[in-house]
Amino acid sequence: MAIDIEEEQRRELISARKEVISALNGGNAHAKFEDVVANFPAKLQGEKGGLPYSGWQLLEHIRIAQHDILMFCMNQNGTYKELNFPDDFWPKELAPPNAHAWDKSVGWVLSDRVAMVKLIGNPRTSLLEPFPWGEGQNLLREGMLIVDHTSYHVGELLALRRLLGIWPAH
Repeated sequence: MAIDIEEEQRRELISARKEVISALNGGNAHAKFEDVVANFPAKLQGEKGGLPYSGWQLLEHIRIAQHDILMFCMNQNGTYKELNFPDDFWPKELAPPNAHAWDKSVGWVLSDRVAMVKLIGNPRTSLLEPFPWGEGQNLLREGMLIVDHTSYHVGELLALRRLLGIWPAH
């Protein structure tokens, strides 16, 4: 039985796209972003609970970093501006500036995630070809970077909720 290498590679890329999209949407081996940020009491969003960052700072850091990665990936027109690390990636304020900021930030994270899922899911977008504007980065790497980075900080948010006594015991 002859193996059609091109067909096999096409199937593998389809499978890789599905795996990255599944990981971006979360919940495989860790708590989902949506579950960890839901019902986070406003009065505790600026508390650190003994950790280096508050819930607000962690949420905003997730949002800023994910948006930066998305903008880098969509830089075909050359307008991407690199942020300064760490200053541009972490908010100085411990608490949200107003009662709606938490929900807006969550909404932006989810909206940018949808945009990244669409980019990765587009079969006309190469997963493996390095971006001409980068230093060897490709869409697969950047998608996995979002997965890795977000899951790390979602874990911190979950630990913070436990420290603050606002994570349900299972």
